[in-house]
Amino acid sequence: MSNVNSTVILVARILLSFIFILSGFGKLTDPASTAGMITGAGLPAATALAYLAGLFELVAGLGVLVGFQVKLVGWALALFCIFTGAVFHSGTVAVPGWPDAALGWINTLNGIMMMKNFTLAGAYILLATVGAGAYSVDARRGGAPSYA
Repeated sequence: MSNVNSTVILVARILLSFIFILSGFGKLTDPASTAGMITGAGLPAATALAYLAGLFELVAGLGVLVGFQVKLVGWALALFCIFTGAVFHSGTVAVPGWPDAALGWINTLNGIMMMKNFTLAGAYILLATVGAGAYSVDARRGGAPSYA
């Protein structure tokens, strides 16, 4: 693998890791809003699921950052993005007592969040396919592929 490709993959991994490291840390330190979304989606054990989601996001984000088990983590994050996009960001949002104008804005934002999740899923599928690159834990362990 060329140094340019390895550097590009490293930069991509760094950028792709931020959202989950920060989001996972936030869920672990304050799971209430995530638990509310989980409850709103009709799923059980909302607080426990919020903590599990936070732990998954933090660990997976760190795995992407350092390039550890990137093929597995990439596929797991892609599925997570598709699931959360479909379950939590599709459809309309109704907040009792909010003016219609605010709900329109929230629904527009929710649609953008769904598209963002699906787009990220594509990026994680690509990362899982090309691997972590030369500048990674996987490469040091002999598990990173050599793509030109």
